[in-house]
Amino acid sequence: MGLFDIFRRHKKETPASDHVASTSLTTASSASTSTTGADSVSASGSGSHQTGVASASTERSSSVSQSTSSILSTSVSQSAAPLSQSSLSASTSDLESASAAASLSKDAANQSTTMAASVSPAVPSSEMPDETAGQAPSGEKSTTTALNEDQQEKKYDRGLEKSRTGFGTRLNRFLANFRHVDEDFFDDLEDMLIESDVGYDMAMKLSDSLRKEVKLENAKSKQEVSNVIIEKMVDLYEEAGQGENPDLRMAAEGPTVIMFVGVNGAGKTTTIGKMAALFKRQGKKVLLAAADTFRAGATEQLDVWAQRDGVDIVTGPENGDPAAVVFDAVQKAKREDYDVLFVDTAGRLQNKVNLMNELAKMKRILTREIPDAPHEVLLVLDATTGQNALNQAKLFKQSTDVTGIVLTKLDGTARGGIVLAIRNELHLPVKYVGLGEKVDDLQKFNASDFVYGLFKGLVEVD
Repeated sequence: MGLFDIFRRHKKETPASDHVASTSLTTASSASTSTTGADSVSASGSGSHQTGVASASTERSSSVSQSTSSILSTSVSQSAAPLSQSSLSASTSDLESASAAASLSKDAANQSTTMAASVSPAVPSSEMPDETAGQAPSGEKSTTTALNEDQQEKKYDRGLEKSRTGFGTRLNRFLANFRHVDEDFFDDLEDMLIESDVGYDMAMKLSDSLRKEVKLENAKSKQEVSNVIIEKMVDLYEEAGQGENPDLRMAAEGPTVIMFVGVNGAGKTTTIGKMAALFKRQGKKVLLAAADTFRAGATEQLDVWAQRDGVDIVTGPENGDPAAVVFDAVQKAKREDYDVLFVDTAGRLQNKVNLMNELAKMKRILTREIPDAPHEVLLVLDATTGQNALNQAKLFKQSTDVTGIVLTKLDGTARGGIVLAIRNELHLPVKYVGLGEKVDDLQKFNASDFVYGLFKGLVEVD
């Protein structure tokens, strides 16, 4: 999906919140109709006419909720005191009573409408499709799924705010000097892209591609130039991701084993804790292995997460053999039918031979006990380190079979462009991103939401 397709889709889609608001407005409109009926009853001088309007009002209000019907029926019956058919002019006391009854009826309608709107789902729960299916029987998205997608989009929007602002500032500064396309233009463009942490390699590719295609020659305004630059950047990003699988590979049977690697401070243990909570919410039986036995406090930190998430953990003695912890954990996972085993590992300097030997030993034990394990080796990178994170990824990829990236602290940095560099230079899928400090701010990576969140406000579409 190209850049403008992504932005048009976000532009055309009606957020779930709008749907809920529309439902509330419809409900309020129904209640308003009922209230108007109650006013008619109070102001009318005919007893039979009052009874008819009261009945119609009650029927209309029952479409809002049972509680509305009950309250309005009581209010209307109180306000609809029989008046003399021959007396068309009400006394002052009768008018005051009617006015008070109308006011009471309005309050009752408003109260019941609020109650109905707060407790009545837009779609009956019995008709709600399974969230994992992603589609309603009619082929349209369910309200729950739409809400989840809307919430995810908002998380990306907030999480990428600093990166979007930083990139936008650099792009605007670059475009401020735009006069025409020449060598100075391309030199400045390359500098701007490198500053945005999209990587040297991608900056050169983009510059060369624009030179060859001469797309910018038809760009007459700064906005057109901006659109062309971002569009080409997204095109290169998507080309680099052809054949990528952003989903976690799960075991066909038995426990799925996921190893987490990365340098100390990148957020491995916190990521494991958040992902364990995510899988626990999905109904999975989760086990943690505290194999980072050399870092002071690492086991205790993971144990705190295990208690918080309500999952089990296997630990070993401080400075003990991490491979022994892995062996005990995989035995327990097999014996007690766990769905997922998360393995925390040491994160001392990534270019040390000892560390890589430890990781290799753990993998041998896992593969011996479960032939397909580990099913994933996720490299946890700190987005705030920018190009250093890219260098770490290169070293880890050379030393171990990394299958995917978890990019943490994306909300706390202006270096979100590092995602583009990782895909372009490493061809490793980013599988999860940290978009905040809350447990549910660890989100499955969505390329479309990422692109929209990174360039929102910088691209104009028809």
